[in-house]
Amino acid sequence: MKQVVLRGPRDMVIEDTEMDTSNLGPHDIYAETEITALKLGTDRGNWEGEPSMPGAPNEFPRWVGDSNVGEVRGVGSEVTRFNVGDRVVSRQHHHSGYIAQELGAEDGQIVKVPDSVSSEDAVYTHLYSLSGFCYRKAQFRPGEYVAVVGVGLLGLGSIALGPIYGAQVAAIANSPVRLDMAKKMGAHAGFLSDDPDLQAKLDEFTLGNGIDLVILTANPWPAYRTACEIVRPGGRISIVALSGRGEADLDFNPLWSGYFYDKGISLIAASGETEDTYPSETGKRWSPERRGEHILGLMEDGRLQPSRLITHRMHYTEIVKAYQMMETRDKNMLGVVFDWSNAVG
Repeated sequence: MKQVVLRGPRDMVIEDTEMDTSNLGPHDIYAETEITALKLGTDRGNWEGEPSMPGAPNEFPRWVGDSNVGEVRGVGSEVTRFNVGDRVVSRQHHHSGYIAQELGAEDGQIVKVPDSVSSEDAVYTHLYSLSGFCYRKAQFRPGEYVAVVGVGLLGLGSIALGPIYGAQVAAIANSPVRLDMAKKMGAHAGFLSDDPDLQAKLDEFTLGNGIDLVILTANPWPAYRTACEIVRPGGRISIVALSGRGEADLDFNPLWSGYFYDKGISLIAASGETEDTYPSETGKRWSPERRGEHILGLMEDGRLQPSRLITHRMHYTEIVKAYQMMETRDKNMLGVVFDWSNAVG
């Protein structure tokens, strides 16, 4: 098996390792990777050596990546959810194959991909599931005005889901290139974050009602401040960003009463789980696997097409080059997928 290993900051190699696929446990599946994808913000943080990055060990060496589509090549004696030949999407990292339990968050939240969904769409299932979770955790209600601050892959997922869920969505970006992408993905409006008339334009967009919910996907502190400024009094900010990651000490108080207490807003961490208002007797209605099935269903209907934002298709042998490219922070670089064909054997 070939796997990508980050031995230290900016020190990445592709290693050959042994994997015994002949003695699968009763609930194991063995899958060979077809494609993996980059998550620019998280993967760049790993590459640069940031501590406590989601989805990766804190120490080095680290594995990297968490968006993987593969084909099931073997199943254990008691596996019921998958058959040999199924395509599956998981949170497995950049490697040519893996053995994992058929069910369980610790093994990558594995979900079967419908036949009609392309692998290049399916590889973004986890990312878009997280985008959807931002709405669910903040108890979004249809008809609300939503602003997405930060128009990377995660923000674009939130933008694409908004109209499907019944939101009126405005994209807030720091680049005209990303605003064009946001409109392509369904944003009803788009504005630059440094626009001096941003608040007035949002007031016009919301017919004076204000932004009910901000989904914050951008890490820099100025993006957090923008979110606090534009949300209406009594509104909510669903935070999936790692605010302040890699930045210098703050030059402002993030909980200043003018942003927080006086406006009576709610700051919500889009992490963990949500409690169902109407619980299912069969267990968690919105388990990670079921969230993935929901997103794949929207892809199957043709309502979600994240592959439209793929800007780079590369062979897995070019993965170090891709990580180096991320450091330029080129706004034209967005969706990056790696082809793992011929990596096994």
